[in-house]
Amino acid sequence: MSNYLHQLNKAFENRSRLGIMSVLAVNERVDFNRLKELLELTDGNLASHLTALERENYIEVQKQFIGKKPNTSYLLTDAGRAAFRSHLDALEAMLREMR
Repeated sequence: MSNYLHQLNKAFENRSRLGIMSVLAVNERVDFNRLKELLELTDGNLASHLTALERENYIEVQKQFIGKKPNTSYLLTDAGRAAFRSHLDALEAMLREMR
């Protein structure tokens, strides 16, 4: 089992970051307010986790105007998708071994 523990990505250990990556894995892009609503996080908490994932190059930020309102949305990078897939594969392998 110890091999699987080393394959888990520390960037996704926090439940908020796991939630962000999960939402972005199944949606092409999601804006800040929708992420906040889905994950029930405060603005500051969500922003700090998004910044951490962006720093790792796992997510990309896109800013635009919809009408006259600013809108910030997020999407997975290829590196983020691969890292998250690897993390999930390690979790699945660990669970299979526990049966």
